[in-house]
Amino acid sequence: MKTLDVFSARDLRNRAGGLLKDAEDGRFSVITKHGRPAAIVMPFDALLLELGAHRNLAVRLYAQRLLTLAQAAKLASLPIEQFLDVLGISGVNVVNYPAKEVRAELEALR
Repeated sequence: MKTLDVFSARDLRNRAGGLLKDAEDGRFSVITKHGRPAAIVMPFDALLLELGAHRNLAVRLYAQRLLTLAQAAKLASLPIEQFLDVLGISGVNVVNYPAKEVRAELEALR
């Protein structure tokens, strides 16, 4: 699972290349100042243009399982039902069962 990289304001001088690489790879990064989040760096791509910053962030954090469905919908300022539509448009699976659990469920149904 991808996670967010954290860069301090002081790191930016030495690690700007890493910050840009993360964005190019489709990853979000957080920039902190005095240990507190100050900014989010996000990839500039079609999803950002289509959904806007809040919904793009919500979709990506949900896809990385860093937010629950309810949390992501709230961040996107959408009811869960509408956020499910946004996930579908974005190509993000809503149900994420491990293969082992799916097999166990199928066996239980037989």
